Amino acid sequence: MEFYVISLLNSLVFGMLLFMLSSGLTLIFGMMGVLNFAHASFYMLGAYFAFQISQFAGFWTALVIAPILIGLLGAAVERFGLRTVHKHGHVAELLFTFGLAFMIEELILLIWGRVALNYQVPSSLDFTIFRLFESDFPVYRLFMLAISVFIFVVLYLLLTKTRTGIIIQASLTHPEGVGMLGHNVPRIFMLVFGGGSALAGLAGVIGGNYLMTSPSMAILLGPIVFVVIVIGGMGSLTGALIASLLIATLQTFAVGYDYSLIDLLAVFNIELGPEPWFPDLWRIKVENTGPLLPYLLMVIMLILRPKGIMGERES
Repeated sequence: MEFYVISLLNSLVFGMLLFMLSSGLTLIFGMMGVLNFAHASFYMLGAYFAFQISQFAGFWTALVIAPILIGLLGAAVERFGLRTVHKHGHVAELLFTFGLAFMIEELILLIWGRVALNYQVPSSLDFTIFRLFESDFPVYRLFMLAISVFIFVVLYLLLTKTRTGIIIQASLTHPEGVGMLGHNVPRIFMLVFGGGSALAGLAGVIGGNYLMTSPSMAILLGPIVFVVIVIGGMGSLTGALIASLLIATLQTFAVGYDYSLIDLLAVFNIELGPEPWFPDLWRIKVENTGPLLPYLLMVIMLILRPKGIMGERES
């Protein structure tokens, strides 16, 4: 019981962190149609900016300033970079953001080095809120959950219940019509890209001290974010939330199972021969398949339901 309860809580925390990161990409990828491979790099920049700002002004100031700086940087990238290459199609956008991701990583290596930073949880949030079985639940995890839920509620209401959200969604499907109504579509795209980048920066501020702030953090979470978007459905915040929690649960619970296919066959009294095909395959532990499960789930989703869990279109 302790394993399941603690794993469920850890899945919830990690899943909401994934959603916080993927919510920005949902805006950019799902509504603008931009393949932003540098999204996780903005997440990494958010963590590094927060570390640097917190050295002088504290964590709470960094929590406000760092996402704003990342948002302004994202808006500048869209205005002076993506807007120029957008007319050449998605391949040009992909190559541009792919190169941008490498540039950001190299800049971080030049400025902060290759060693992970000592970016710690603020002392005001560094205590245990309750104890369950033999495990402590830090208040910082509850803080992360609260921020993630707040982001989901605000974005959902913004996109579905406000005039601004309607304009943003219409700008993707009917840009000429929106422009004829007097709205500046390029400016809308710039604001959306900047807002999505700011959300990635916020995830970096909160997740950098919870996980680790290092030059590899973008590579570790970047591919998973795209998996979340595909499984949840393009442009669907609810789908991104469901997919984030599902992927986090799969990975978290997989780590705790020390079983292999041989153990599973033993339950049914089935024994392998003395020389089975691919003997190492039968000895692979479930805990070692955790990183593989999100991609396996994505492949299955693309085969059975290409538009995702809550998506409304397949392309």
